[in-house]
Amino acid sequence: MPKVVAHRGDSHTYPENTLPAFTSARDMGVDVIETDVHLTKDAEVVIWHDSTLDRNTDGAGRIEDYTLAELRTFDAGYTFTKDEGRSFPFRGKGIRMITLDEALQSCATQRFNVDLKSKDTRIVDAFTRVIRRNNAERRVLCASFHLSHLKRIRKESPEILTSVTTAEVLPLLIQQKLNLLPRSFGPDRTLVFQVPVAQWGIKVITPRFIEEFHKRNAVIMVWTINEEEDMENLFDMGVDTIMSDNAELLISVARRKDLM
Repeated sequence: MPKVVAHRGDSHTYPENTLPAFTSARDMGVDVIETDVHLTKDAEVVIWHDSTLDRNTDGAGRIEDYTLAELRTFDAGYTFTKDEGRSFPFRGKGIRMITLDEALQSCATQRFNVDLKSKDTRIVDAFTRVIRRNNAERRVLCASFHLSHLKRIRKESPEILTSVTTAEVLPLLIQQKLNLLPRSFGPDRTLVFQVPVAQWGIKVITPRFIEEFHKRNAVIMVWTINEEEDMENLFDMGVDTIMSDNAELLISVARRKDLM
C-alpha cells in the first residue's frame, strides 16, 4: 500500500511536473508520483497541470493550441522560486515540458498517479496507448475530474486502476453519513478515494469515514497535505496514503511511524 505520494513530483525543490522533479522524487523513495496530462495540438500526451502556459513558463496560451515541438520551446522552470520572486534558480537552465512516455521511461519502475486534465475525449485513447506501449498497466492509476473519461477507461481498459472522482464521492459520502452504504462494492473494482480533508463545507475525512470504507476494502488517499502535524494526525487516524508538495517531509513522518 503506498503511503507517500509526491504531488507533481518533488515540487518543493524543483519546478513542478518536470523531469528533475520526478527523478528527485524517485530517488528519495516516494511510493507514487502524482502528475497531470493534457493533449497537445498534435495529439501527444504532455505532462502539465494548468490548461495554459502562463503560470509556469515564459510563454502564454492554451496547451492544446500548441504542438509538442512548440511547447518544448518554452522554459518550464521560468517562474519557479522559493524566495517569493527574489531569485529564479531554474530560469534558463533548459528545463522543458515532457511527455507521459518520457516520464514512464525515465522512471521505469516508479508508480504514477496520472490525472487526465483535458476535456478532449481523444485523451482517453491517447493515454491508454501510452500506458500499453510502456507495459505500465500495473503501475499507473488514472484519475480525472471528467467522469466520462474514467467510465471509458473502466469499460475499455479495466486492467488500469482508476480513482473515484468528485461526482462519485458526494453520493457515497451522503450514503455513508446516512448509514446507507452497501455491504460491499463488488470484487471487480478497488475503490480508490482521492479526497481533501473537507469539501463542499463537509468534513470528509473522519474516523468513521475511514472505518466504513476500509470495511469495504477501499483505499483512502488525502490531498494535498503539507504541514507535519496534519500528516501525523491523518496517519494516526488511519488514512492509507497522503499526497504532499513536500515529499521529503512526508517520508520522514511516515518513517518515524514505521509506515515505510
